Amino acid sequence: MKRVFGVKAKKEPPPSIEDANERITKRGDTVDEKIKKLDVELNRYKDQIKKTRPGPMQDGIKARAMRVLKQKRMYEGQRDMLYNQTFNLDQVQFAAEGIKDAQQTMSALKSANKDLKGMMKTVKIQDIDNLQDEMMDLMDVSNEIQETLGRSYSVPDDIDEEDLMGELDALEADMENESEGVPSYLQPDKESDFDSELNLPSAPTGQTAVPHGRANAQV
Repeated sequence: MKRVFGVKAKKEPPPSIEDANERITKRGDTVDEKIKKLDVELNRYKDQIKKTRPGPMQDGIKARAMRVLKQKRMYEGQRDMLYNQTFNLDQVQFAAEGIKDAQQTMSALKSANKDLKGMMKTVKIQDIDNLQDEMMDLMDVSNEIQETLGRSYSVPDDIDEEDLMGELDALEADMENESEGVPSYLQPDKESDFDSELNLPSAPTGQTAVPHGRANAQV
């Protein structure tokens, strides 16, 4: 059967945008090389025209220069056409890459949306509120425990604030005495004036009066 009808030839895949762009770019480079060669030839003809006198010889050089100039214009037109083709291919390639990026973005969003829906099924607002309430209760209990453990066993509960203020004033007075010199508890006790307390008369300071008889005896 294959010998009668033959075998269907395999179709080659169509060229991609990158392949077409690369091929056109190579053709443009080839055309640029040809234009450069024609420029060199034109410059040579220009020098010859300057060196020759008007006449048949100069006319022949001008005719060759005109032919080279026409070829250059033709190649420049081809180069411009190839550049336009590469520009169009670049635009198409940019649009195709943009569509591919959009497809990937959509796929990523769909996957993320599916994952979020699955996670939201396991998380409930009521559970979060209950957890917050439990945490607040635990924090209150923890604060009460800390306050209870921080109590001092040696401090009685029935302390008079006026007594404490009196002791505080005494401490401030001692601190003032310390700043002036010797502390109050190191200062010597003052002797009490017993004479003033007993209301005794003071000792005589001048000459005492002598009785008359005793004075005569002394004489």
